[in-house]
Amino acid sequence: MVNTSQDFDRIYKKFQAPISKRYDCGQKCAPLNAGIPVCCDHDRAVPIADKGEWDLLRKRTDLWSIYTPKNKTEEKEFGDLAEGCQSIICKGAKFCERENRTIACRAFPFFPYFTKEKELFGLGYYWGFEGLCWVISNLTIVEKPFIDEMIAASESIFAKDKEEHDTYIGYSATMRGVFTKRNRKIPLLGRDGKLYWVLPGSGGEIVKATKAEFETKLTKFPKGFK
Repeated sequence: MVNTSQDFDRIYKKFQAPISKRYDCGQKCAPLNAGIPVCCDHDRAVPIADKGEWDLLRKRTDLWSIYTPKNKTEEKEFGDLAEGCQSIICKGAKFCERENRTIACRAFPFFPYFTKEKELFGLGYYWGFEGLCWVISNLTIVEKPFIDEMIAASESIFAKDKEEHDTYIGYSATMRGVFTKRNRKIPLLGRDGKLYWVLPGSGGEIVKATKAEFETKLTKFPKGFK
């Protein structure tokens, strides 16, 4: 089975919560990135859409177009995408249509985190954006409605797309390996809305964290801007 445009339409309607109602995170990073929010910068991140999602977006808006790789490295990277997936770009942040954001846009900088036992525990983040994405340095501002809606959207997608499900099981394992090599704890947002650490070199052991720990031990922002 695959998710159709109708499936993504339903998922879009149920995944609209902002990361935080209090903070506009794009206003934190954009001044350091030529006025462009990091998540909307095509030189830093290019959304990948499943066929059903791309079919839906093409019907609803002219905001999106197929992304053309800029070099051989990108040609290989995007050429290795799963069958049916498409790299796409929008017209830019100032033209954003919130109702027509991709799942990747709505979820950024997070991905569904699976334990070693393949349980969907909560949300991890794309660690390549540490220091660049303000949210990653301020995980305590993430609100429960966002977590709930992202988990529900992920589970809806996984119900029909085992390959996507398995991709994130693998990606979660990769994160554990990377952080273990760096002797760092992984900060997690649990699906229960609570804060957790994954201990390095522990086989994926998860322990509770405090707000104070997150506020003092997360990667500082800004870092890595050029």
